[in-house]
Amino acid sequence: MRPLLVLLAAAALLAGCGADDPDADRPGGTLTVYAAASLIDVFERVEAAYRERHPDVDVDFGYLSSAGAATAISQGAPIDVFASADERQMQVVADAGLAEDPQVFAENVLTLAVPEGNPAGVTGLADLAREDLAVALCAPDAPCGAAAERLLAAAGVTARPDTYEEDARATLQKVELGEVDAALVYVTDAAARQQTVDAIEVPEAAAAANRYPISVLAGARDPAAAQAFVDLVLSAEGRELLRDAGFRTP
Repeated sequence: MRPLLVLLAAAALLAGCGADDPDADRPGGTLTVYAAASLIDVFERVEAAYRERHPDVDVDFGYLSSAGAATAISQGAPIDVFASADERQMQVVADAGLAEDPQVFAENVLTLAVPEGNPAGVTGLADLAREDLAVALCAPDAPCGAAAERLLAAAGVTARPDTYEEDARATLQKVELGEVDAALVYVTDAAARQQTVDAIEVPEAAAAANRYPISVLAGARDPAAAQAFVDLVLSAEGRELLRDAGFRTP
């Protein structure tokens, strides 16, 4: 009887831990985040803060165009959190029944990026129509490309792009490599590369700002870990990190 009583006591103890342990719902599994490429720099800092708070969570980040991420998620990629560079691509995921209560956490605007020293003498949006200027824009299906289309249309400028790139980072790289004279990219990306490119402010860009939503995805493997990351992004600390990187915050 004694061994049986010991086993029963142990089973009761384990059951009690599962039911009453205050740590039972704390993050401690895996977390995979898909985020817009323009979030790389700031999310590296958010990730560091998250890891400090939740050392037991195995964290993996993927940075790519929001359009590519939305497609992958809609096709069943095992992702827990999605942070998009615009609401249109988040809506693609929501329409597939996979985004749960998306919340806007930041805004971003475009700027003109030129090689250091601005050798082509670019002064504003109108220069993007110059025949002698090599121009890079984001692809129209990318959030930065959609914002560029809105901005150029509002300004009445017909740009002459030599290349379309998949996201703002790839577009900016064309400037860094000296392959183009100017590009429309996010102000945050230009700021992160201020040692290699110059930025020319575009006052009209404020009217074409992109709103960045974030959401825990349906089927997240560890909902507590996913929600903890979203909560951190939306927190006062998260907003401060975003503002430091040049984003606007709600």
